[in-house]
Amino acid sequence: MSYFGERDTILIVDDVETNRVILEEILKEEYNTECAEDGMMAVSLMLSGTVRPSIVLLDIMMPEMDGYEVLETMKRNSFTEHIPVIFITAADAELNETKGLEMGAVDYIPKPFNPEIVKARVKTHLRLYHYSSRLETMVQAKVTELIRSKERMLETMANIIEYRNLESGSHVKRTKELTRILAEYLCRNPEPGYDIAETDVAIMAMAAPLHDVGKISIPDNVLLKPGRLTPEEFETMKTHTSLGGVMIKMMIYDTDGEDDAEDRYLECCHDIALSHHERWDGAGYPNGISGAAIPLSARILSLVDVYDALVSERVYKAAMTHEQAVEIIREGAGTQFDAKIVEAFLYVSDRFKEFVDEHQ
Repeated sequence: MSYFGERDTILIVDDVETNRVILEEILKEEYNTECAEDGMMAVSLMLSGTVRPSIVLLDIMMPEMDGYEVLETMKRNSFTEHIPVIFITAADAELNETKGLEMGAVDYIPKPFNPEIVKARVKTHLRLYHYSSRLETMVQAKVTELIRSKERMLETMANIIEYRNLESGSHVKRTKELTRILAEYLCRNPEPGYDIAETDVAIMAMAAPLHDVGKISIPDNVLLKPGRLTPEEFETMKTHTSLGGVMIKMMIYDTDGEDDAEDRYLECCHDIALSHHERWDGAGYPNGISGAAIPLSARILSLVDVYDALVSERVYKAAMTHEQAVEIIREGAGTQFDAKIVEAFLYVSDRFKEFVDEHQ
């Protein structure tokens, strides 16, 4: 019985019908049972979602696709990798049992079946499976809470910078959402070198507001100057990228190294803060890197930041139209911007305009 009040489903995989019937009879009073007569059928049932087992009883010796191949396939897929597998083995198959356990099976049940042993081992591993699942859920909830707390803190810092920069703070909100729109397009239309996981879309969007975090260290006479900066003042302004990178890097060092999600978020923040003024042709700053050496997240934010700056009014300039901004970005493909990202931007530029018009 599941901890959540529903009967667990057990998938029985054996090419011998007699074995399937015997195991069903032993288990049907306490569990829902589903059967597969070979390995290929079992994999198809699980990967299609037709059967969502809490545990799999898996025969080893089967034609076409044996138990080892089924287990190997399950371990390669995120939908099935955590489902416990108990091998069904012949009584004299000590070598096979060892191999199965090394591959990730949790236990084995010998043939001929002893009903009490079958029930006891299934019950034990279901209890461990549900305990592990609940613990993983609790840990993930805690990780999400910590990341969200850190995100709120960093976003507040980003808003403070915008207010100090005589902006309303809306630039932070716009860059976050525009980054999400562009990253989502790339996620749904993947190409080699530009494939973004769905979880990374959210991470990039959360990290986007921190792109100018280093401006907190820029003197007011430079940051707030309404006119053109002198060469010396521009050099000072350019340091906000490297300063931002250092600030985020210190936060990465403060983590314990065990929280992959938090590390990925902070690393993305670091990449964006440090490299969002790098150019595809290598003429950017602070490090003058070029092409694919610039982190993908920074290449995306670079375009988003320029677009929002072009269509926004500043104390030193009037806002451009959406069409003018699109043309400037189009002309910058292959020099200032990654041409593939410009191409993606052109597909979603109408959504950029719609969002900015609503939040200007």
